[in-house]
Amino acid sequence: MNYISLGNRVITPSSRPYIIAEIGVNHEGSMDLAKRLIELAKEGGADAAKFQSYKADTLAVRDSPAYWDLNSEPTRSQHELFKKYDAFEPSDYVVLAEHCESVGIDFLSTPFDDEAVEFLDPLMHFYKIASADLNNLPFLKKIAAKGKPVVISTGASTLPEIDVAVQTLALNGCNDIALLHCILNYPTKNEDAHLRMIKGLQHSFPEMVIGYSDHTLPDESMLSLLTAHMLGAVIIEKHFTHDKSLPGNDHYHAMDVNDLKRFQELVGRMHSMIGDYTLRVPLPTEEIARKQARRSLVVRHKLPPGHTLSAGDLTYKRPGTGIGPEHWEDVVGRKVSAACEPDQILKWSMLD
Repeated sequence: MNYISLGNRVITPSSRPYIIAEIGVNHEGSMDLAKRLIELAKEGGADAAKFQSYKADTLAVRDSPAYWDLNSEPTRSQHELFKKYDAFEPSDYVVLAEHCESVGIDFLSTPFDDEAVEFLDPLMHFYKIASADLNNLPFLKKIAAKGKPVVISTGASTLPEIDVAVQTLALNGCNDIALLHCILNYPTKNEDAHLRMIKGLQHSFPEMVIGYSDHTLPDESMLSLLTAHMLGAVIIEKHFTHDKSLPGNDHYHAMDVNDLKRFQELVGRMHSMIGDYTLRVPLPTEEIARKQARRSLVVRHKLPPGHTLSAGDLTYKRPGTGIGPEHWEDVVGRKVSAACEPDQILKWSMLD
């Protein structure tokens, strides 16, 4: 079975989801808030608290138009937006990683330049690559050379592009790869989520673990995440904030600690219903029903000893404590060894 090791968990297609709380830059440059968001992610039950490591000058040219909803985030330049939130230095990520370790949650940060790949490497168990870098083959080679598992989002990509990215990673030292379905809209409308693509990725890459990176607006039922999980996504990534009402950046389409707790509760209930069995077998709790609600062959009328049974002598009624009706053809033509009363359950000991 395909699997991937993320932190101290081994994720398989039947696992409870590995949840990445995407803090990103919702800390807005405050170390105290970043630490608080780590604690909230842990409180909500996330497996990893993830940040984004970039510098505006290495990520985008100054003339870089926005591709997000300007009603929610009015900044019209990528460079200008990224410049607002690129204050953290490599030493800050060391502090964040140490804080994650102290509260018991995996530290993760998506690198957006070569320098970040290097300073994050000793801090993380695996790499998360953003959708927009799926075709950045030189960058993928640098990450693959670290020899760690890679989780890569597939937003706005084609299957041939994904295949090239996977082959590039595999040929340059990365043996463990997971793919996340993603739609690169901020936010993503429900009708644009296209969660069935999760099944498509499973079909196209059956050897890989598949997940989902979500940009829809969270609702009370956490429907997009639950649906994604039921379709096979066992890694779930979603933006995370302490206050969804805050303007701009990634607060408006993020989940908060209460959303995360609710999702974990619903996933727990879902997995209790899914159960552990794959093959159809009777449960121990069904044994009494199996015996009492199934049917037995029953004698219709009084029969003398030595009578040869015909179809007209038999019917089938509950309980199933005698000869089962699946043996009808085996019983017809046999002789009874003793007299039989009407409505008597037939047993093998009663036949010659």
